[in-house]
Amino acid sequence: MYPPYDLQIDAGSTEMPLQSTGVFKSLRMVLELAKLRITAAVTLTTATGYLMAARRFEREMWLPLMGVFVLACGSAACNQWQERAIDARMERTRRRPIPSGRIDPSLALFISVAFMLLGLYCLASISRDPNTLVSLGGLAVVWYNGMYTYLKRVTAFAVIPGALIGAIPPCIGYVAAGGSLHDPRIVLVALFFFVWQVPHFWLLLLMIGREYRAAGLPTATDKFSQPQLVRITFMWMLATAASGLAFPALGLVEGMLPWGIGVVCASTWLAVKATNILGAPIDDGGTPLIRRAFGHINAFALMVMICLSMGALSA
Repeated sequence: MYPPYDLQIDAGSTEMPLQSTGVFKSLRMVLELAKLRITAAVTLTTATGYLMAARRFEREMWLPLMGVFVLACGSAACNQWQERAIDARMERTRRRPIPSGRIDPSLALFISVAFMLLGLYCLASISRDPNTLVSLGGLAVVWYNGMYTYLKRVTAFAVIPGALIGAIPPCIGYVAAGGSLHDPRIVLVALFFFVWQVPHFWLLLLMIGREYRAAGLPTATDKFSQPQLVRITFMWMLATAASGLAFPALGLVEGMLPWGIGVVCASTWLAVKATNILGAPIDDGGTPLIRRAFGHINAFALMVMICLSMGALSA
């Protein structure tokens, strides 16, 4: 229900099991299980789709946002339940609630299912095309927790089909506001988020690929040398910048001044910044440059969402 790779670097924790914690610690653990920061980001993409179709804030907007948020929380929690054994073998994830022993796996699964059912109920309660909305929400869950979770264990290139998941939330927002999935604007938005996720993950992999190998997962670092993977990532970053430029080039940004120009500037900025990773040193993995590039590509996605949303509101 959200971009297929968990980008949250978990903080250390020595908390006691759920039964011994207070209410606030229990709530914090549930939010950690739901990957709050990532699911909140997914909700922003839904809001972008909604505003592009509605061209204004509406009271009804809260329902699809809540539906996507809760559904994404459930999908994230289910993923942690599915991959609890893998998480226990990775330094980055071993302190998550299940592998750290802070919550029983069966309780985590119950919370996950409850979240997902509530999210689907919210989408089904929307007056505009609820069948399509529930279908899109269900597709995201099945694709992420079924297809992608399986593929990442058998192929180093699971990111390609997995990237479809991030394209779905803005479509939900667009349909919930009365838009059509055949509209070129939302098709391009979905394509943008699809393309963006690939370098987003390759950059993460360049930083922590050793952990994926230690967990027994196939990775692109097994197929390519670091210089090769850096060049591949660079090309995907350029493709992401080009997909951003497509919005103003095709006249799909409301209010060319200043928001269309903003997208042009953001895309140009990303293309220029992408060249920095070509100089990443091999001996230390190029971590500082790669980390900065990771921040750049995330900031770029946010800038594009802001420009698209503000352009629609100013139309």
